[in-house]
Amino acid sequence: MRLNLELHQVDQLRFGDATQLEDSLLEVDRFELDRLVMDDSRLQSVEFEIVHSGDSCRSGIVFDVIEPRVKEPGYGLDFPGILSPLATVGHGTTHALRGMAVTVLDEGVELSGAKGAERILEMSGPGSAHSLFSSLQHLIVIPHAKPEVERSLAQHAFRNAALKVSVYLAQKAIGIVPSATEVFDLKNEGSSVREELPRIVYVSQVYAHQKTISLDAQILYGHNTAGLMPVLLHPNEWLDGALVAPYGGAETYHFQETYFFQNHPIVLELYRRHQRKELNFVGTIVTVAVAREEDRDRNAMMASNLAQWGLEADAAIFTNTGGGAPHVDMALMARSFEMVGIRTVVQVTDMSRDGRAESACLFNFPEVNAVVYGGGNDTMWDVPEVDRVVAGNSTLIETLRKPQKLSARNICGVMNFHGAQRLCAVTY
Repeated sequence: MRLNLELHQVDQLRFGDATQLEDSLLEVDRFELDRLVMDDSRLQSVEFEIVHSGDSCRSGIVFDVIEPRVKEPGYGLDFPGILSPLATVGHGTTHALRGMAVTVLDEGVELSGAKGAERILEMSGPGSAHSLFSSLQHLIVIPHAKPEVERSLAQHAFRNAALKVSVYLAQKAIGIVPSATEVFDLKNEGSSVREELPRIVYVSQVYAHQKTISLDAQILYGHNTAGLMPVLLHPNEWLDGALVAPYGGAETYHFQETYFFQNHPIVLELYRRHQRKELNFVGTIVTVAVAREEDRDRNAMMASNLAQWGLEADAAIFTNTGGGAPHVDMALMARSFEMVGIRTVVQVTDMSRDGRAESACLFNFPEVNAVVYGGGNDTMWDVPEVDRVVAGNSTLIETLRKPQKLSARNICGVMNFHGAQRLCAVTY
C-alpha cells in the first residue's frame, strides 16, 4: 500500500471573494462555506473566523482540530464511513494543506476552571509555545445547532461540518504543484536486509470506554468503537482518514485531535526509521480501553495473538488514551505481549496528582519495565488578558478574555497521548 501525500504550504489565510489557493495564500469565501455547512438541517447557523499564529487571541471550547485533506479524484474517498461510503484509505494520492488547520468550536460546553479538561486554542503567551497549534493559521468554524436537536446529534453535525470544510478547502489544491511530496510505503525492498531487522508493531488505544459513547460517534471508519476488539490497521490508514477523534467538549481529556491522527508522531517516526532500514515497521493494532475485566483480558489476548501470529512482531510500542483505567488496560496488554516473547515499550502520561513518582503510572508489572513518560499533566500557567476572543457561545467571551490560570490539559495541543507533547516530568 503506497500513499503519496502532496503538501501545499499555507502561510497566509484570509477571507476573500472566492475560495482559492495561490502560492502560499489561501483565500476563503465565507458564503461558499456557509452554503456547504448549512446543508445540514440540524444546524440553524454557522460562523467563521480566522486566527493567525502569534495573535493575542483565545478560542474555545475546541471540539476538534483537523488538517485539510482531500483524495485526488480516482484515488479513493474522503473520510469513508462518515462523508462517503466505506472504502479502504491509505493508498493513492492525497492533498494536504500544511501550516493551517480547521478548528471547530463546541457551543455546548462551558469552561469549568483550571481543574477542568476543556480545550482552549491559545495563540500567544505562556503555554502556547508547548502546542504545535499556536504556530498554525486557523480557520475557526462555529456551528450552532437548532435548540430541539439532541446533544449527540448536534455533535454529529459539528463533526460533519468540520470534515466537509476541511475537504472543501483541500480541494483547491488539486491541480497545483505541491511544495513537497511525502511517500509512505512499507514495501519490503531489500528483503534480505530487512530479515535482520527487528519487526515493530505499534499498538494504540483510540478511545476509553469508561463512559458510554454516543451511538452516532464516528471514530474508526465511522464506527463508534463500542465492543471493538483489537484490529489490524495499515499505518497509512491512520494518516489518510480512517480515524477521527472522538467527540470533544466536556470529555476532551479522553480525546486527541484528528490533526494528530493525520500527523501521528509515532507512526511517522517508525516510518522514518523503517525507510532508513533501522527497523522493520510491520503494522499497527487499534484497540480501546474497556470497562469490564473480562473484556480487558480478551482484548489483551487477541492483540498479542495478532502481533505474534499475524505480524510476527519482535517488539511493540504502546500508547493509551485518557487516564486511570486506560493506563492499566495498556499495561496488562503489554504484559500479555511480553509473555509471548514480544518486547514492549509503553508511553504514559503524568497521573501523579500528588507530584510523587510513585503515583505516576498507576501500574507496576515487572515485565513492563520500559516506560516513556510524558509529564506536565498539572503544569499551570498564568495567562494574560487577550485582545480578541473567538467563542462557541456568547457567555464564554468574557470568561476567556480575562487573565486566568490554565493547565496543560486546558491548552489545546499540549497534552497528547500519542507522542506529540513537549513537556516531560523530572523527579527531584
